Amino acid sequence: MIFKVPRGTFFIPTILTYSLPLLSLRMHNYEIEEYFTLLAKLMDIHGENEFKIKSYSNAAYTLDKLTEPVSDMSPSQLFAIRGIGEAIGKKIQEIIATKHLALLDEYVQKTPPGILEMLKIKGLGPKKIVTIWKELEIESIGELLYACEENRLVKYKGFGEKTQKNIQDALHFYLQHQGNYLYEEVESLATSLQKSLDAEFPNEQHIISGAFKRQLESLECLDVVTTLSEINLTNWLESKMFKLEKNEDFLSCKGEDNFEIRWHLATPENFFWKDFTLSGSPEFILAWEKLPQFKTEPFKTEQSIFDQVGIHYIPTPQREYAEIIGLAATKTLAKTIQPTDIKGIIHSHSTWSDGIHTIEQMAVAAKAQGFEYLIISDHSKSAFYANGLQADRIVAQHKEIDVLNKKLAPFVIFKSIESDILNDGSLDYPDEVLASFDIVIASVHSNLKMTEEKAMMRLLNAISNPYTSILGHPTGRLLLSRKGYPVNHEVLIEACAEHNVVMELNAHPRRLDMDWRYIQKAIEMDVLISIDPDAHAIEGFDDCKYGVLVAQKAGLTAANNLSSFSLAEMMEFIEYQQAKRP
Repeated sequence: MIFKVPRGTFFIPTILTYSLPLLSLRMHNYEIEEYFTLLAKLMDIHGENEFKIKSYSNAAYTLDKLTEPVSDMSPSQLFAIRGIGEAIGKKIQEIIATKHLALLDEYVQKTPPGILEMLKIKGLGPKKIVTIWKELEIESIGELLYACEENRLVKYKGFGEKTQKNIQDALHFYLQHQGNYLYEEVESLATSLQKSLDAEFPNEQHIISGAFKRQLESLECLDVVTTLSEINLTNWLESKMFKLEKNEDFLSCKGEDNFEIRWHLATPENFFWKDFTLSGSPEFILAWEKLPQFKTEPFKTEQSIFDQVGIHYIPTPQREYAEIIGLAATKTLAKTIQPTDIKGIIHSHSTWSDGIHTIEQMAVAAKAQGFEYLIISDHSKSAFYANGLQADRIVAQHKEIDVLNKKLAPFVIFKSIESDILNDGSLDYPDEVLASFDIVIASVHSNLKMTEEKAMMRLLNAISNPYTSILGHPTGRLLLSRKGYPVNHEVLIEACAEHNVVMELNAHPRRLDMDWRYIQKAIEMDVLISIDPDAHAIEGFDDCKYGVLVAQKAGLTAANNLSSFSLAEMMEFIEYQQAKRP
């Protein structure tokens, strides 16, 4: 069996792990070429000597044009090739002998993995990557996509709106082939699949189950339970150019984007139970099956599963932990927050910083959508990359808001700022400037590579600042791409309780930060959560829904969510926040 990398496929030789004994295989010229291509690009990124970079680029070009395998050449033949020479020829011999190039290994080791990954993205060459890495301080694909969505690249040399859009499209294409997807990315597929099944097979039962039904932040696959026969399902999928593969417990198919759909065949008798077991976490299902009243039997509805054991209904998103079963055994669970419970948009950006739309456009759209208020919180002065507001621009923005409030009454635009938390935990404005805002959202945006001790020092100092109203995206995470800095969530929650600070659940589907798993602790400590879209455009208002979906998993009610406050309640909240200021 011969292992061969398809011609033109970009790979990083020094960090791939092969399952085949490559040392016994002849190396192709184009495989060796990739070492020099990557070396030249990394040297360019690290600002090395242009002559050396060009020599390695020329070597790659020469290898691409050669018809005779260099692995079959003697040293004298190899060194005599124009564009190769003795120095590069010895490096070629090193690659052939070891499948490594020590010089390349050095550059790979000192380059963040995310920067290496960017070289796979169409439209991103070394020069653009240097800007992204050194000036925007971005080190991962996910961070870069988020920056595109926040319209940040256009402000830098070599980037414009068209280039930013092309990079954004290329990033989406790349990420869709990595096997993990955000809930928001899968949502339209799940909806259309359910509609197609119901329309084409109305006499059968079908349901989108599993992690999607449980509203997890990200998914590896989509689970579907259906009473369709295997032959009918196979014929239907093949008519749509899908091919099924059999697994022990399910059938599987993948589309062009490599996303897997798992089909679980059921009968009318076990349909609801199969859906129930798939859509609950393993911990939840194991605890359920240990209930003394439980026994396997045909269930005609989902509700009948609960009736059998005498337990109040548990919404699917809350079927995560065993403890919820005991709680539902004693009382009906409180109604969780719904998308319609959001009364105002908190945390939004306008053209004053890095937003797409003006304050007036954002406000008019929010009013038209039935919201009662808009809290504009553009970036502060430390966020130079986002055109953050200097003090004189704050005064001008507030004058504009005053004019708009008279024009749009009774709708209200509140004056806010997303103030950067600096390295010592202070906010990046003096008190007299912070005092001019109705609400201050304090967030970390820089120096994210921190120990827990450093992160907690910065966050706790910011929380104790009497001008801080809301702690923005508390861990700085970006789902599937950036873990975020380590924090002690319980200590953060206790500090917010002590200083009357709200904790944001940033509803952007790539953030969903704070993590819903800590919301229940906040509720117990009487800490308000604020589901905020962090909207950089009018369309961003819709992201509130994704914050609501994960908040439902924690049992959050509208009463515990700041953005569910009416206009009158928000005014009271602002008075209360300002009363704690010096």
